Amino acid sequence: MLRIETTTLGAEVINAKFNEKEMIHQGQDVCDEKGRVYWKRHAPILFPIVGKLKKNQTMINGKVYEMPQHGFARDMEFEPITKLDNFHSYVLRSNKHTYEKFPFEFSLYVTYMIEPSKLITQYKVINEGDTDMPFGIGGHPAFNIDINNGDYYLEFEQEEKKIHFLYLVDGLIGVQYGKNRLYKNKILPLQKDTFKDDAIIMKNLTSSKISLINKKENKKVLTFDFSGFPYLAIWSKPGAPFLCIEPWQTTADMINSTGVFKEKNGNLLLKPKEEFKCQYSVEFF
Repeated sequence: MLRIETTTLGAEVINAKFNEKEMIHQGQDVCDEKGRVYWKRHAPILFPIVGKLKKNQTMINGKVYEMPQHGFARDMEFEPITKLDNFHSYVLRSNKHTYEKFPFEFSLYVTYMIEPSKLITQYKVINEGDTDMPFGIGGHPAFNIDINNGDYYLEFEQEEKKIHFLYLVDGLIGVQYGKNRLYKNKILPLQKDTFKDDAIIMKNLTSSKISLINKKENKKVLTFDFSGFPYLAIWSKPGAPFLCIEPWQTTADMINSTGVFKEKNGNLLLKPKEEFKCQYSVEFF
């Protein structure tokens, strides 16, 4: 059975216990041998941008706005709507603090639906204003898996013959594609140094699912369904005992970005009063 705990800060999942085993990275409680926290988060929501902006700023309606990597939603208090054993929902509404970084009226709903072995995460964004609203959104769940001994790998459900790996330059997307890291068009090996150059970001995927396999035990740990997301990122801090599998609707600025938000590569766009929905899920074994 799967049980989760969520919090109003960032509407984040902070615990997910499957058959009494903790599957989510425990943030501040996980330190290296020198007592330094690897990464303070658990499963943040990325909104209204995914990745970095060039110079951490963007221009909207002729005005420059500062915004940190992955946006501001992950650091804001959400309003709880419903909290049942198998259904948690929250909303973040635009306010004076969000207007300082993102001058649009919006509602961001986050819903978690729990099945016996599956966690479904759903996002809904509503443009509450009277002008078009460009935005980005994505997930960033970190799983409590130590990949450093080389016992794990990721496997796509289908062969990925059209895949592109994006090339990162100081957190921005380069103009050329990166090296193809797949083995036999399906398998992504995981080692201690896999993320020494930052996240692995992929697009043009044929699959809608990817599984984490423990090759030592020949056992599937989880299957992640990212249907409807054009990008999939994989990341960890080098040496850290967690693995992030991140479904993204958009990605970071290009290195040659104009800095104008409405021209940002891949941005989603909502007309007044329109809504956008997406969801991803993870099944544990």
